[in-house]
Formats: sequence, C-alpha cells, structure tokens
Amino acid sequence: MTKKKLTKSVVEGLPPAEADYVAWDAELPGFGVRVKPSGIKSYVVQYRNRKTGASRRKTIGQHGPLLTFHKAREQARIILADALKGNDPIADDRAIRGAPTMKELAADYLEQHAIPKKRPRSVENDRSMLDRIILPRLGSKKINAVQSQDIHALHVSMRDSPYQANRVLALMSKMFSLAMKWGWRGDNPVKGIERFHEERRERWLSDEELGRLLNALSTHPNHRAANAVRFQLLTGARIGEVLSARWSDIDLTRGVWIKPSHHTKQKRTEHLPLSAPALALLAEMRERANPRERFLFPGNAPDKPLQGIKKFWRGITEQAGLDDYRLHDNRHTHASHLVSSGLSLEIVGRLLGHTNPLTTKRYAHLADDPLRAAAERFGSKMDALQDTRKADIVPIPSRR
Repeated sequence: MTKKKLTKSVVEGLPPAEADYVAWDAELPGFGVRVKPSGIKSYVVQYRNRKTGASRRKTIGQHGPLLTFHKAREQARIILADALKGNDPIADDRAIRGAPTMKELAADYLEQHAIPKKRPRSVENDRSMLDRIILPRLGSKKINAVQSQDIHALHVSMRDSPYQANRVLALMSKMFSLAMKWGWRGDNPVKGIERFHEERRERWLSDEELGRLLNALSTHPNHRAANAVRFQLLTGARIGEVLSARWSDIDLTRGVWIKPSHHTKQKRTEHLPLSAPALALLAEMRERANPRERFLFPGNAPDKPLQGIKKFWRGITEQAGLDDYRLHDNRHTHASHLVSSGLSLEIVGRLLGHTNPLTTKRYAHLADDPLRAAAERFGSKMDALQDTRKADIVPIPSRR
C-alpha cells in the first residue's frame, strides 16, 4: 500500500500502472487517490464503520478543474470526522438513493391509510388532489428531498383557490406524518406553513326561496333525485349519506334512520329521529319501490345507489331561480330554520351529527330571533295594557 504526503503536484505526478492502485495520504489517514491505467485519477476516502466493523470506501470525485486537491481533501476530512462520530456516510447515501419518492408515498398513503380508514368520497377527493396537483409537481422527488419551500411554493401557486389549497396542504401534512411514522423521514416539512384565510360560507334559503325549491321538486320528472333532495332537506344529512342510505338502515316502526359508521363523516353510528313528513315520504317511496331493492335511491347500475346528481341540481336550482346555492347548503337551510324556530344549538348540533360544538356556533346569531319574538310579545302586552288603562280613565274636569 503506497503512502506519501499528498499535494497537488504529487497527485498530478502520479504515473499510471497496469492495474488500478491507490496512493494514500500519510498526513490524513483514509484519504487517497486512485489511479487507473488510463491515467484518470479519483479521490477516495476509506473508513471503518464503528458499529459493525465493516470497512467502507467512498469515491469523492475525479481530480480536475471541478474538484481540486484541496477541495477533495476538505471533503474527505468531513466524511472521516462524521465516521469517527459513529455515523456511516456511505450507508446514509445509499438510504437516500433508495428512499421512496413522493409517488411511492402517495401509493402507500392510499393503500395503507385512506382506503381502509376513510369514506369512499374522501378517498376519491384525495386521489384527485394527488393526481392533479401534488404528483405532477413533486411526484419524482425523494421524500427526504422535499423541502418546506417546495410545499410553500405549491401552496402559494393555488392562492386563487384558497379552500382547495388548504385541503392540499392538509393532505400533504398527513402524508408526511405517516412518512415519519414509517421511518422514511425525520420531520414534517408542512409544519409552520400558514394556511390561507377561508371565508365561511353563509348561504341558506328563506321561506320564500324554500317554497320555490319545493315547488320545482314537486314538478320535476326525475322523482328519484327529487326525493333524495327532499329527504336531505327533511333530515339535514349530507348528500353522500342520503344517496348511500339503505332500506335496512331505516326503522319505520320507531321512526329512526340508523346511519352506519362507514357512511358518516365522524366514523360512528348515528341514530337520527325522522319527522312525520320524512316518514310519509319514505312510506310513499317504499310502496312504489322494488321489494328486493336495497337502496332508498337506486341507481341505473344494478345493485348500486344513485350516483352524483349535479346535473339535476343545476337544472332544479335554475328552475327555482336560486343563485349561488349548493347541494350541501340544504344542510345549512335545515339547521338555520331549526335554530330560528327556537331549538337550542346543542339539539341542532346533535341532529346534524356535529362532534364539535363550535361547528354549530355559525348559527348562533339566528337564535336571537325567537328570543326577540318573546321579548316583543311581552312588550306588546305592556303596550296593550297601557292603552286599555288609558281608555278606562275618565278625565276630571278642571276647576276654574
């Protein structure tokens, strides 16, 4: 094994031989130059893994204008110092090269987390965000190579769609949390990135608007879709829960809709009392339904529920003259009219299946209406009593 004090001139003067050989530096043990028969010279570093005892050799790079002797020696010093601490730079490099990409993380996220633990609609939304937004931008990157600024740039590029931008950020945060749990990364690069402000949607129907919608539903030829919307209005349920409801979930005797946990957003079984109009609607539907049909609102495909009714909804809202009103807003209409009629926020929240009371707080200002009506009732009574008292008073003639 050749050993000598290596310098720039010494390295450049090393002659080629019939086979590869390494000239090791006498001053920095483990640092050397490999010389090939072709005359090409490359800097190498050799160390021993202190945990396993295995000898490791790493090529720093080829001697030349881009990698001078002094730069190579400095890199070798850093690698050897790292190895002296008990680390293994070569193993770390291999781990980085073999680390999964964002595309692989996305596949594992869907297979191991989303599909077995989330509702089908949520899985569909996650898959859409991955395919359309995240993977085209970051799919080829190694998980460890994704930086916070990469995610921040993606988030900012979606500033015109703040709601979806925040959903994308939440999805990536969950993916990186799983990557940490699976030992693929030590931190979550999404942490600390500020979300966009979201304007909370406040849209529900007045009595007059609700009447127009109900009239449009009663005259529409698509009875299945119309009944689905009626049932949503009567129960305040999410449209996905309505369309996936089965006759086996309905207890007509007790007047209860038992929502299975895999159909609800909170992943828990819910027992929702049904009103007399809701039960009347179901009884009418049951009378006309095929006895072997499983779903309340069957689709065109065999043994499948009615799928998306967006086209129907666009037509019905146009017919009813409703602007900027979504299917999900039927849930807000149901809740707002209950609160305005005097029901407490706690009761309304339980009917809607809210687990967080703050979710129902958005309707708090509507609770003032019945209170104001009660106050007005007593005020009117006082006015009436005062007017009556005035009528009973006989004016006393003045004395002159």
